Amino acid sequence: MTITKAFEEQFGELPQLQIQAPGRINLIGEHTDYNEGFVLPASIDKYISFAINKGSRDDLARVYSIDKKELYEFKLTQLDAIPSGGWRNYIIGVVAEMEKAGAKVKGFDCVFTGNLPQGAGLSSSAALECGLSYGLNEIFALGLSRLELVKCSQKAEHNYVGVKCGIMDQFTSMMGQENKVIRLDCRSLDYEYFPLELGDFTIVLCNTNIAHELASSEYNVRRAQCEEGVALLQKYYPEIKSLRDVDINMLQAHKSEMEDVIYRRCKYIVEENLRVLAFCDALNNADFESAGALLYQAHEGMRTEYEISCKELDFLVEFTKDKDFVVGSRLMGGGFGGCTINLVKQKDTAQFIEEISKVYLKEFDIQLGCYHVNIGSGVKSVTDIEY
Repeated sequence: MTITKAFEEQFGELPQLQIQAPGRINLIGEHTDYNEGFVLPASIDKYISFAINKGSRDDLARVYSIDKKELYEFKLTQLDAIPSGGWRNYIIGVVAEMEKAGAKVKGFDCVFTGNLPQGAGLSSSAALECGLSYGLNEIFALGLSRLELVKCSQKAEHNYVGVKCGIMDQFTSMMGQENKVIRLDCRSLDYEYFPLELGDFTIVLCNTNIAHELASSEYNVRRAQCEEGVALLQKYYPEIKSLRDVDINMLQAHKSEMEDVIYRRCKYIVEENLRVLAFCDALNNADFESAGALLYQAHEGMRTEYEISCKELDFLVEFTKDKDFVVGSRLMGGGFGGCTINLVKQKDTAQFIEEISKVYLKEFDIQLGCYHVNIGSGVKSVTDIEY
């Protein structure tokens, strides 16, 4: 079925606008974004898709989730009534934050669906936020820039979902370009595109199909722990604004004054920022062995210092280490489940997927989801979409 047909069945008329908002991968740089560091993401060819119309009433929004088979209606005069959970919080959060940014959203009808697996670390939530904000901006000619829409989407997650996320996911969904990665400075929001040219290698994602409940709550804990480390260091280095400004010598000089857990969290972030820059150099030099080694180092830091891995992710990364057709692997995303990202020789991809799927099923009795992703464009208007 097309999304236009689904809209017509739900609301009895054709939509004025169809939107696709992509998920993202992140080659390296996890949890650095909310510490004002560097990341290296790219938007992908998996999406949340929307059909949108102006509503019949200026004060009423009606949004239908095709996948959940749920209709959510809310009045635009009652945006402070935060829902009790689930996808509804993202929807009302986006509208509320656009209003706070000075945009006058009127009543609308919307249906949405997607092929982004939830909990896989591909940022389906950011795609939902960015696609809706872009669509409303277009249909009501609100005049917000893409960057303003990114910030509204991020604030929706902060204030209506309760996850104090950085800006990388929303930025990538909105600003991605086909076949290019983005080196993003999460402090200044300066960014640079450059082609993703992997030579004989390709990217394979392995989805654990596990989403441990720790992910959201521990995300906010990690952020608070980083801020605690910064607060201590500011006593000695008042110029410090975030862990972006900290080098390893500063950190080690005051290690004895920190709880061990705070030191390890900060050490991971400081070193991960350096890995992002080193990874860019490796890509520019087509040095895929060095790039792969940085992926393994990043995973070890997330496993032992930031402590956001889990047994399923560790198993998948460990499996790759003695395979000569894999040069690097790490968990990708917030952690506690989701995907590993793997740099694999193209000619051996089928063998890799077969072998890793077999051992994972044997170990955990869970089917592993493996797939290639292509690097696609950011949020855009499209013609009718099959789903």
